[in-house]
Amino acid sequence: MSRLNRRRFLQSSAVAGGSLILAGTRASGKVLGANDRVRIAVAGLNGRGKSHIAGWMGQDNVELAYLADPDSNVLARTMKNVKDRTKGKFNTQGIDDIRRALDDKNVDAISVATPNHWHSLITIWAAQAGKNVYVEKPMSHDVGEGRICVAAAEKYKVVIQHGTQSRSDARIAGLHEAIQAGKFGKLKISYGYCCKPRGSIGTKAVSPAPSNLDWNLWRGPAQIDQFHANYAHYNWHWFWKTGNGDLNNQGTHQLDIARWALDTDLTHPVRAMAIGGRFQWDDQGETPNTMMGVAEYPNGQYAFFNVRNVNYKGYQRQVENEYYFEDGGRIVRGVYFAKGSKKGVSVDVPNGKVTPGGNWGSFIAACRANDPTMANGNVYDAHYGCVLGHLMNNSYRLGKKVPFNAKAGGFADNKDATEHFGRLHDVMSNGVGVPAEGNEYVVGPWLTFDPETEMHTGAFADEANALLKDSNREGFVVPTVKDV
Repeated sequence: MSRLNRRRFLQSSAVAGGSLILAGTRASGKVLGANDRVRIAVAGLNGRGKSHIAGWMGQDNVELAYLADPDSNVLARTMKNVKDRTKGKFNTQGIDDIRRALDDKNVDAISVATPNHWHSLITIWAAQAGKNVYVEKPMSHDVGEGRICVAAAEKYKVVIQHGTQSRSDARIAGLHEAIQAGKFGKLKISYGYCCKPRGSIGTKAVSPAPSNLDWNLWRGPAQIDQFHANYAHYNWHWFWKTGNGDLNNQGTHQLDIARWALDTDLTHPVRAMAIGGRFQWDDQGETPNTMMGVAEYPNGQYAFFNVRNVNYKGYQRQVENEYYFEDGGRIVRGVYFAKGSKKGVSVDVPNGKVTPGGNWGSFIAACRANDPTMANGNVYDAHYGCVLGHLMNNSYRLGKKVPFNAKAGGFADNKDATEHFGRLHDVMSNGVGVPAEGNEYVVGPWLTFDPETEMHTGAFADEANALLKDSNREGFVVPTVKDV
Protein backbone atom coordinates (compact mmCIF):
# COMPACT_ATOMS: atom_id res chain seq x y z
CA MET A 1 0.00 0.00 0.00
CA SER A 2 1.55 3.30 -1.06
CA ARG A 3 2.42 6.01 1.45
CA LEU A 4 0.19 8.42 -0.52
CA ASN A 5 -2.85 6.21 -0.03
CA ARG A 6 -1.95 5.78 3.61
CA ARG A 7 -1.85 9.53 4.19
CA ARG A 8 -5.12 10.06 2.33
CA PHE A 9 -6.81 7.38 4.43
CA LEU A 10 -5.54 8.79 7.71
CA GLN A 11 -6.70 12.27 6.75
CA SER A 12 -10.15 11.19 5.59
CA SER A 13 -10.75 8.86 8.54
CA ALA A 14 -10.44 11.48 11.28
CA VAL A 15 -13.71 12.82 12.70
CA ALA A 16 -13.04 16.01 14.62
CA GLY A 17 -14.63 16.34 18.01
CA GLY A 18 -16.92 13.34 17.60
CA SER A 19 -17.87 10.68 20.10
CA LEU A 20 -20.01 8.59 17.79
CA ILE A 21 -19.42 5.09 16.48
CA LEU A 22 -20.75 3.60 13.30
CA ALA A 23 -22.10 0.11 13.66
CA GLY A 24 -24.43 -2.30 11.92
CA THR A 25 -23.97 -3.74 8.46
CA ARG A 26 -21.58 -2.35 5.85
CA ALA A 27 -20.93 0.84 7.85
CA SER A 28 -24.53 2.00 7.40
CA GLY A 29 -26.19 0.81 10.59
CA LYS A 30 -27.05 2.57 13.81
CA VAL A 31 -25.09 5.23 15.62
CA LEU A 32 -24.47 4.69 19.31
CA GLY A 33 -26.81 6.43 21.65
CA ALA A 34 -25.92 9.03 24.22
CA ASN A 35 -24.52 6.48 26.65
CA ASP A 36 -21.73 5.52 24.19
CA ARG A 37 -21.98 1.86 25.17
CA VAL A 38 -19.70 -0.37 23.08
CA ARG A 39 -20.92 -3.90 22.51
CA ILE A 40 -18.14 -6.36 21.66
CA ALA A 41 -18.04 -9.95 20.43
CA VAL A 42 -14.95 -11.99 21.30
CA ALA A 43 -13.88 -14.73 18.86
CA GLY A 44 -11.58 -17.37 20.35
CA LEU A 45 -11.76 -17.99 24.08
CA ASN A 46 -8.55 -19.83 24.94
CA GLY A 47 -5.16 -18.24 25.60
CA ARG A 48 -5.29 -14.61 24.53
CA GLY A 49 -9.07 -14.77 24.43
CA LYS A 50 -9.08 -14.85 28.23
CA SER A 51 -7.03 -11.66 28.24
CA HIS A 52 -9.42 -10.02 25.78
CA ILE A 53 -12.40 -10.84 27.96
CA ALA A 54 -10.67 -9.47 31.07
CA GLY A 55 -9.56 -6.38 29.16
CA TRP A 56 -13.04 -5.50 27.93
CA MET A 57 -14.64 -6.25 31.28
CA GLY A 58 -12.24 -3.74 32.80
CA GLN A 59 -13.53 -0.90 30.61
CA ASP A 60 -16.41 1.36 31.55
CA ASN A 61 -19.64 0.97 29.60
CA VAL A 62 -18.38 -1.92 27.47
CA GLU A 63 -20.60 -4.97 27.11
CA LEU A 64 -19.62 -8.48 26.10
CA ALA A 65 -22.40 -9.17 23.62
CA TYR A 66 -21.13 -12.51 22.31
CA LEU A 67 -18.49 -15.09 23.12
CA ALA A 68 -17.62 -17.35 20.19
CA ASP A 69 -15.63 -20.58 20.06
CA PRO A 70 -15.98 -23.80 18.02
CA ASP A 71 -15.12 -25.90 21.09
CA SER A 72 -18.32 -26.37 23.08
CA ASN A 73 -16.43 -27.22 26.25
CA VAL A 74 -14.33 -24.05 26.07
CA LEU A 75 -17.44 -22.01 25.29
CA ALA A 76 -19.45 -23.43 28.20
CA ARG A 77 -16.56 -22.96 30.65
CA THR A 78 -16.00 -19.37 29.56
CA MET A 79 -19.66 -18.47 29.64
CA LYS A 80 -19.92 -19.74 33.21
CA ASN A 81 -16.82 -17.79 34.23
CA VAL A 82 -18.11 -14.56 32.74
CA LYS A 83 -21.55 -15.06 34.27
CA ASP A 84 -19.99 -15.57 37.69
CA ARG A 85 -17.91 -12.40 37.31
CA THR A 86 -20.77 -10.16 36.15
CA LYS A 87 -22.74 -10.68 39.36
CA GLY A 88 -26.25 -10.65 37.98
CA LYS A 89 -25.59 -8.33 35.04
CA PHE A 90 -24.95 -11.13 32.57
CA ASN A 91 -26.18 -10.31 29.07
CA THR A 92 -23.85 -12.36 26.86
CA GLN A 93 -24.70 -14.93 24.20
CA GLY A 94 -22.50 -17.96 23.54
CA ILE A 95 -22.08 -18.96 19.90
CA ASP A 96 -19.86 -21.32 17.92
CA ASP A 97 -19.67 -19.21 14.73
CA ILE A 98 -18.62 -15.54 14.84
CA ARG A 99 -20.78 -14.83 11.78
CA ARG A 100 -23.82 -14.80 14.04
CA ALA A 101 -22.37 -11.78 15.82
CA LEU A 102 -21.45 -10.13 12.52
CA ASP A 103 -25.11 -10.30 11.53
CA ASP A 104 -26.18 -8.45 14.69
CA LYS A 105 -26.54 -4.74 13.88
CA ASN A 106 -26.17 -3.89 17.58
CA VAL A 107 -22.62 -5.24 17.80
CA ASP A 108 -20.05 -2.46 17.50
CA ALA A 109 -16.73 -4.32 17.53
CA ILE A 110 -15.17 -7.74 17.09
CA SER A 111 -12.27 -8.88 19.24
CA VAL A 112 -10.23 -11.59 17.48
CA ALA A 113 -8.23 -14.07 19.55
CA THR A 114 -8.48 -17.16 17.34
CA PRO A 115 -5.57 -19.14 15.87
CA ASN A 116 -3.56 -17.11 13.34
CA HIS A 117 -5.13 -18.56 10.23
CA TRP A 118 -8.48 -16.98 11.19
CA HIS A 119 -7.23 -13.48 12.10
CA SER A 120 -7.48 -11.76 8.73
CA LEU A 121 -10.71 -13.34 7.52
CA ILE A 122 -12.62 -12.29 10.63
CA THR A 123 -11.04 -8.83 10.45
CA ILE A 124 -12.18 -8.46 6.84
CA TRP A 125 -15.67 -9.83 7.52
CA ALA A 126 -16.02 -7.43 10.45
CA ALA A 127 -14.93 -4.44 8.40
CA GLN A 128 -17.42 -5.38 5.69
CA ALA A 129 -20.12 -5.46 8.38
CA GLY A 130 -19.11 -1.97 9.50
CA LYS A 131 -17.66 -3.17 12.79
CA ASN A 132 -14.42 -2.08 14.42
CA VAL A 133 -11.78 -4.72 15.11
CA TYR A 134 -9.23 -5.48 17.80
CA VAL A 135 -7.18 -8.31 16.32
CA GLU A 136 -4.51 -10.37 18.01
CA LYS A 137 -1.03 -10.52 16.57
CA PRO A 138 -0.20 -11.34 13.91
CA MET A 139 -3.02 -9.57 12.07
CA SER A 140 -2.23 -11.64 8.99
CA HIS A 141 -1.20 -15.23 8.45
CA ASP A 142 0.49 -14.27 5.18
CA VAL A 143 1.47 -11.17 3.21
CA GLY A 144 -1.57 -11.18 0.94
CA GLU A 145 -4.05 -11.31 3.81
CA GLY A 146 -2.49 -8.23 5.38
CA ARG A 147 -2.82 -6.24 2.19
CA ILE A 148 -6.51 -7.17 2.02
CA CYS A 149 -7.03 -6.08 5.65
CA VAL A 150 -5.59 -2.69 4.72
CA ALA A 151 -7.94 -2.47 1.73
CA ALA A 152 -10.91 -3.34 3.96
CA ALA A 153 -9.95 -0.69 6.51
CA GLU A 154 -9.65 1.93 3.79
CA LYS A 155 -12.95 1.03 2.16
CA TYR A 156 -15.11 0.73 5.25
CA LYS A 157 -13.36 3.34 7.43
CA VAL A 158 -13.41 1.17 10.54
CA VAL A 159 -10.97 1.17 13.46
CA ILE A 160 -8.54 -1.74 13.31
CA GLN A 161 -6.11 -2.06 16.23
CA HIS A 162 -3.40 -4.71 16.43
CA GLY A 163 -2.75 -6.72 19.59
CA THR A 164 0.78 -5.36 19.94
CA GLN A 165 0.38 -3.90 23.41
CA SER A 166 3.74 -2.12 23.32
CA ARG A 167 2.23 0.37 20.88
CA SER A 168 0.38 1.77 23.91
CA ASP A 169 3.62 2.26 25.86
CA ALA A 170 4.50 5.97 25.89
CA ARG A 171 8.04 5.20 27.05
CA ILE A 172 8.80 3.09 23.99
CA ALA A 173 7.11 5.68 21.79
CA GLY A 174 9.32 8.36 23.34
CA LEU A 175 12.48 6.33 22.81
CA HIS A 176 11.65 5.82 19.15
CA GLU A 177 10.81 9.48 18.67
CA ALA A 178 14.24 10.34 20.13
CA ILE A 179 15.98 7.79 17.90
CA GLN A 180 14.20 9.13 14.82
CA ALA A 181 15.14 12.69 15.81
CA GLY A 182 18.83 11.68 15.81
CA LYS A 183 19.48 11.96 19.55
CA PHE A 184 21.83 8.95 19.44
CA GLY A 185 23.01 9.34 15.86
CA LYS A 186 21.74 7.50 12.81
CA LEU A 187 20.10 4.14 13.57
CA LYS A 188 21.76 1.32 11.67
CA ILE A 189 20.20 -1.90 13.06
CA SER A 190 17.00 -2.38 15.02
CA TYR A 191 17.19 -5.79 16.66
CA GLY A 192 14.44 -7.91 18.19
CA TYR A 193 14.68 -11.09 20.27
CA CYS A 194 12.14 -13.82 20.94
CA CYS A 195 14.20 -16.11 23.11
CA LYS A 196 11.92 -17.91 25.53
CA PRO A 197 12.26 -21.59 26.42
CA ARG A 198 9.85 -24.07 24.93
CA GLY A 199 9.79 -27.84 24.60
CA SER A 200 8.99 -30.61 22.20
CA ILE A 201 5.35 -31.15 21.21
CA GLY A 202 5.91 -34.82 20.38
CA THR A 203 3.89 -36.49 17.66
CA LYS A 204 0.13 -37.00 17.66
CA ALA A 205 -1.51 -39.52 15.36
CA VAL A 206 -4.24 -38.53 12.94
CA SER A 207 -7.61 -39.14 14.59
CA PRO A 208 -11.22 -37.97 14.49
CA ALA A 209 -11.73 -34.56 16.05
CA PRO A 210 -13.25 -34.73 19.54
CA SER A 211 -17.03 -34.42 19.64
CA ASN A 212 -16.85 -31.07 21.45
CA LEU A 213 -14.85 -29.47 18.61
CA ASP A 214 -16.44 -28.29 15.38
CA TRP A 215 -13.50 -29.22 13.17
CA ASN A 216 -14.96 -27.50 10.12
CA LEU A 217 -15.20 -24.18 11.95
CA TRP A 218 -11.87 -24.54 13.73
CA ARG A 219 -9.86 -24.95 10.53
CA GLY A 220 -11.99 -22.42 8.63
CA PRO A 221 -9.85 -20.97 5.80
CA ALA A 222 -6.85 -23.28 6.41
CA GLN A 223 -6.33 -25.95 3.76
CA ILE A 224 -5.93 -28.88 6.14
CA ASP A 225 -7.92 -32.09 6.08
CA GLN A 226 -7.01 -34.37 8.94
CA PHE A 227 -7.17 -33.62 12.64
CA HIS A 228 -4.47 -34.47 15.15
CA ALA A 229 -4.34 -33.38 18.77
CA ASN A 230 -1.34 -31.10 18.28
CA TYR A 231 -3.60 -28.60 16.53
CA ALA A 232 -6.00 -27.88 19.37
CA HIS A 233 -5.55 -25.80 21.37
CA TYR A 234 -2.05 -24.31 21.32
CA ASN A 235 0.48 -26.20 19.24
CA TRP A 236 -1.10 -25.01 15.98
CA HIS A 237 1.52 -22.24 16.33
CA TRP A 238 4.20 -24.64 15.05
CA PHE A 239 2.52 -25.64 11.76
CA TRP A 240 2.70 -23.45 8.66
CA LYS A 241 -0.96 -23.82 7.66
CA THR A 242 -2.21 -22.51 11.00
CA GLY A 243 0.66 -20.66 12.68
CA ASN A 244 3.80 -18.68 11.94
CA GLY A 245 6.34 -20.06 14.41
CA ASP A 246 7.66 -17.98 17.28
CA LEU A 247 9.00 -15.36 14.87
CA ASN A 248 5.43 -14.15 14.22
CA ASN A 249 3.96 -15.40 17.48
CA GLN A 250 5.60 -13.86 20.55
CA GLY A 251 8.10 -12.38 18.14
CA THR A 252 5.47 -10.19 16.47
CA HIS A 253 5.71 -7.83 19.45
CA GLN A 254 9.47 -7.42 19.15
CA LEU A 255 9.35 -7.34 15.34
CA ASP A 256 6.87 -4.49 15.54
CA ILE A 257 9.03 -2.61 18.04
CA ALA A 258 12.07 -3.14 15.82
CA ARG A 259 10.32 -1.75 12.75
CA TRP A 260 8.76 1.09 14.77
CA ALA A 261 12.22 2.52 15.51
CA LEU A 262 13.22 2.80 11.85
CA ASP A 263 12.79 5.98 9.82
CA THR A 264 9.12 6.93 9.75
CA ASP A 265 8.70 6.95 5.97
CA LEU A 266 9.59 3.27 5.58
CA THR A 267 7.02 0.56 4.86
CA HIS A 268 8.52 -2.79 3.82
CA PRO A 269 12.09 -4.07 3.43
CA VAL A 270 13.59 -4.47 -0.03
CA ARG A 271 15.19 -7.81 0.81
CA ALA A 272 15.15 -10.40 3.59
CA MET A 273 16.62 -13.77 4.50
CA ALA A 274 16.72 -16.21 7.39
CA ILE A 275 18.73 -19.13 8.73
CA GLY A 276 17.76 -21.61 11.41
CA GLY A 277 16.45 -25.04 12.18
CA ARG A 278 14.35 -27.19 14.45
CA PHE A 279 16.94 -28.80 16.69
CA GLN A 280 16.86 -31.45 19.42
CA TRP A 281 13.12 -32.05 19.62
CA ASP A 282 12.52 -34.52 16.75
CA ASP A 283 8.79 -33.87 16.87
CA GLN A 284 5.83 -33.10 14.63
CA GLY A 285 6.34 -29.34 14.52
CA GLU A 286 7.33 -27.65 11.26
CA THR A 287 8.49 -24.16 12.25
CA PRO A 288 12.06 -23.42 13.41
CA ASN A 289 12.93 -23.29 17.10
CA THR A 290 16.18 -21.48 16.28
CA MET A 291 16.36 -18.68 13.76
CA MET A 292 18.09 -15.49 12.72
CA GLY A 293 16.36 -13.18 10.26
CA VAL A 294 17.83 -10.17 8.48
CA ALA A 295 15.93 -7.55 6.48
CA GLU A 296 17.26 -4.49 4.67
CA TYR A 297 15.18 -1.36 4.03
CA PRO A 298 15.46 1.08 1.11
CA ASN A 299 17.45 3.61 3.17
CA GLY A 300 20.04 1.02 4.24
CA GLN A 301 18.69 0.45 7.74
CA TYR A 302 18.37 -3.15 8.90
CA ALA A 303 16.06 -5.16 11.12
CA PHE A 304 17.61 -8.24 12.73
CA PHE A 305 15.66 -10.89 14.58
CA ASN A 306 16.65 -13.80 16.79
CA VAL A 307 14.56 -16.79 17.89
CA ARG A 308 15.91 -19.27 20.45
CA ASN A 309 13.47 -21.73 22.02
CA VAL A 310 15.58 -24.79 22.92
CA ASN A 311 16.04 -24.89 26.68
CA TYR A 312 19.39 -25.71 28.28
CA LYS A 313 21.25 -25.16 31.53
CA GLY A 314 22.11 -21.47 31.73
CA TYR A 315 19.44 -20.44 29.22
CA GLN A 316 19.31 -16.68 28.73
CA ARG A 317 15.75 -15.51 28.25
CA GLN A 318 15.58 -12.50 25.94
CA VAL A 319 12.27 -11.01 24.90
CA GLU A 320 13.54 -7.55 24.15
CA ASN A 321 14.92 -5.07 21.64
CA GLU A 322 18.32 -3.51 20.98
CA TYR A 323 19.38 -0.57 18.82
CA TYR A 324 22.74 -0.16 17.03
CA PHE A 325 23.88 3.13 15.54
CA GLU A 326 26.17 3.98 12.64
CA ASP A 327 28.79 5.61 14.90
CA GLY A 328 29.18 2.42 16.96
CA GLY A 329 26.89 3.36 19.82
CA ARG A 330 24.13 1.05 21.01
CA ILE A 331 21.14 0.85 23.35
CA VAL A 332 20.81 -2.42 25.24
CA ARG A 333 18.23 -2.96 28.00
CA GLY A 334 17.55 0.73 28.38
CA VAL A 335 21.22 1.70 28.63
CA TYR A 336 23.07 3.73 26.01
CA PHE A 337 26.70 2.81 25.33
CA ALA A 338 28.65 5.31 23.27
CA LYS A 339 31.17 3.94 20.79
CA GLY A 340 34.02 2.18 22.61
CA SER A 341 32.48 2.72 26.05
CA LYS A 342 31.81 -0.13 28.44
CA LYS A 343 30.12 2.17 30.91
CA GLY A 344 26.64 3.04 29.75
CA VAL A 345 24.13 5.63 30.88
CA SER A 346 20.44 5.04 31.39
CA VAL A 347 18.33 6.36 28.55
CA ASP A 348 16.23 9.29 29.69
CA VAL A 349 13.81 10.67 27.11
CA PRO A 350 10.32 12.21 27.36
CA ASN A 351 7.28 10.02 26.84
CA GLY A 352 6.05 9.79 23.28
CA LYS A 353 2.65 10.18 21.69
CA VAL A 354 0.12 7.39 22.18
CA THR A 355 -3.61 7.29 22.71
CA PRO A 356 -4.01 6.92 26.49
CA GLY A 357 -5.84 4.07 28.17
CA GLY A 358 -3.52 1.17 27.44
CA ASN A 359 -4.24 -1.22 24.60
CA TRP A 360 -7.84 -1.90 25.67
CA GLY A 361 -8.82 1.63 26.62
CA SER A 362 -7.24 3.21 23.56
CA PHE A 363 -9.24 0.94 21.27
CA ILE A 364 -12.49 1.84 23.00
CA ALA A 365 -11.61 5.53 22.76
CA ALA A 366 -10.91 5.17 19.03
CA CYS A 367 -14.23 3.37 18.55
CA ARG A 368 -16.17 6.06 20.36
CA ALA A 369 -14.45 8.77 18.33
CA ASN A 370 -14.86 6.75 15.12
CA ASP A 371 -11.21 7.63 14.43
CA PRO A 372 -8.91 4.90 13.02
CA THR A 373 -5.88 7.14 13.54
CA MET A 374 -6.29 6.83 17.32
CA ALA A 375 -5.54 3.10 17.27
CA ASN A 376 -2.26 2.27 18.99
CA GLY A 377 -0.94 -0.07 16.32
CA ASN A 378 -3.23 0.73 13.40
CA VAL A 379 -3.83 -1.43 10.34
CA TYR A 380 -0.73 -0.06 8.57
CA ASP A 381 1.60 -0.61 11.51
CA ALA A 382 0.16 -4.11 11.84
CA HIS A 383 0.64 -4.89 8.16
CA TYR A 384 4.20 -3.57 7.89
CA GLY A 385 5.32 -5.34 11.06
CA CYS A 386 3.71 -8.66 10.15
CA VAL A 387 5.13 -8.62 6.60
CA LEU A 388 8.63 -8.20 8.02
CA GLY A 389 8.18 -11.53 9.81
CA HIS A 390 6.43 -13.21 6.89
CA LEU A 391 9.33 -12.41 4.54
CA MET A 392 11.87 -13.86 6.96
CA ASN A 393 9.74 -16.96 7.43
CA ASN A 394 9.29 -17.38 3.69
CA SER A 395 13.03 -17.22 3.11
CA TYR A 396 13.46 -19.98 5.69
CA ARG A 397 10.74 -22.06 4.02
CA LEU A 398 12.61 -21.83 0.70
CA GLY A 399 15.95 -22.64 2.29
CA LYS A 400 18.40 -25.45 1.73
CA LYS A 401 20.24 -27.53 4.30
CA VAL A 402 23.92 -26.85 4.90
CA PRO A 403 26.40 -28.20 7.48
CA PHE A 404 25.97 -26.93 11.04
CA ASN A 405 28.82 -24.45 11.51
CA ALA A 406 29.49 -20.78 12.22
CA LYS A 407 29.96 -19.93 8.54
CA ALA A 408 26.58 -21.31 7.48
CA GLY A 409 24.94 -17.89 7.39
CA GLY A 410 26.88 -16.69 4.39
CA PHE A 411 26.87 -13.06 5.55
CA ALA A 412 30.16 -12.25 3.87
CA ASP A 413 28.98 -8.74 2.92
CA ASN A 414 27.58 -7.88 6.34
CA LYS A 415 29.93 -8.05 9.31
CA ASP A 416 27.16 -7.15 11.76
CA ALA A 417 25.01 -10.08 10.65
CA THR A 418 28.07 -12.34 10.74
CA GLU A 419 28.80 -11.25 14.31
CA HIS A 420 25.27 -11.74 15.58
CA PHE A 421 24.78 -15.05 13.85
CA GLY A 422 28.08 -16.13 15.41
CA ARG A 423 26.63 -15.42 18.85
CA LEU A 424 23.55 -17.49 18.06
CA HIS A 425 25.65 -20.35 16.73
CA ASP A 426 27.83 -20.30 19.84
CA VAL A 427 24.74 -20.67 22.03
CA MET A 428 23.42 -23.57 19.97
CA SER A 429 26.80 -25.29 19.71
CA ASN A 430 28.31 -24.71 23.16
CA GLY A 431 25.22 -23.92 25.21
CA VAL A 432 22.54 -26.23 23.89
CA GLY A 433 25.21 -28.72 22.85
CA VAL A 434 24.09 -29.34 19.28
CA PRO A 435 26.89 -31.42 17.71
CA ALA A 436 28.17 -30.53 14.26
CA GLU A 437 28.00 -34.17 13.22
CA GLY A 438 24.54 -35.07 11.98
CA ASN A 439 23.03 -31.58 12.24
CA GLU A 440 22.30 -28.95 9.63
CA TYR A 441 21.07 -25.40 9.31
CA VAL A 442 18.39 -24.40 6.84
CA VAL A 443 19.71 -21.35 4.97
CA GLY A 444 17.10 -19.31 3.14
CA PRO A 445 17.86 -17.25 0.04
CA TRP A 446 17.88 -13.47 -0.05
CA LEU A 447 14.41 -12.56 -1.27
CA THR A 448 14.07 -9.18 -2.96
CA PHE A 449 10.77 -7.39 -2.42
CA ASP A 450 9.07 -4.36 -3.97
CA PRO A 451 7.45 -2.35 -1.14
CA GLU A 452 4.99 -0.65 -3.51
CA THR A 453 3.63 -3.71 -5.33
CA GLU A 454 4.23 -6.08 -2.37
CA MET A 455 5.62 -8.65 -4.78
CA HIS A 456 8.99 -10.38 -5.04
CA THR A 457 11.39 -9.63 -7.86
CA GLY A 458 14.66 -11.14 -9.03
CA ALA A 459 16.02 -14.54 -8.04
CA PHE A 460 13.51 -16.90 -6.36
CA ALA A 461 10.64 -14.53 -7.21
CA ASP A 462 8.34 -17.28 -8.49
CA GLU A 463 8.84 -19.50 -5.46
CA ALA A 464 8.58 -16.60 -3.01
CA ASN A 465 5.48 -15.07 -4.64
CA ALA A 466 3.77 -18.44 -4.34
CA LEU A 467 4.07 -18.08 -0.55
CA LEU A 468 2.56 -14.60 -0.38
CA LYS A 469 -1.03 -15.86 -0.12
CA ASP A 470 -2.34 -19.22 1.07
CA SER A 471 -5.20 -20.90 -0.73
CA ASN A 472 -8.42 -21.18 1.30
CA ARG A 473 -11.14 -23.75 1.86
CA GLU A 474 -14.50 -23.34 0.21
CA GLY A 475 -16.84 -21.30 2.35
CA PHE A 476 -13.95 -19.50 4.07
CA VAL A 477 -12.23 -17.77 1.17
CA VAL A 478 -10.41 -14.53 1.92
CA PRO A 479 -11.63 -12.03 -0.71
CA THR A 480 -9.24 -10.30 -3.09
CA VAL A 481 -8.37 -6.63 -2.75
CA LYS A 482 -10.67 -5.94 -5.69
CA ASP A 483 -13.59 -7.78 -4.12
CA VAL A 484 -13.21 -6.69 -0.54
